[in-house]
Amino acid sequence: MPEISRFLGIVIYMYFNEHNPPHFYAEYNEYKAAISIETFGVVAGKLPSKVLSLVVEWAQEHQLELLDNWNSIQESGQYNKINPLV
Repeated sequence: MPEISRFLGIVIYMYFNEHNPPHFYAEYNEYKAAISIETFGVVAGKLPSKVLSLVVEWAQEHQLELLDNWNSIQESGQYNKINPLV
């Protein structure tokens, strides 16, 4: 499970060979959620509301990079790190 980014105690990652729709995972302490790259909605799991808002803010800034990583990980297993939320 490649770590894509890390900021403010939040870890962002993707799995290889995942199902559609394109999504990523955010983990914070004991919380974990799958987040849609297209809608930024929670697909599964749960995050505290403040953490979710930070993750969505970050994802909105990096949506194209997230989609590029999704496609690349599914096709070749390659990915790029994405800058953290500043």
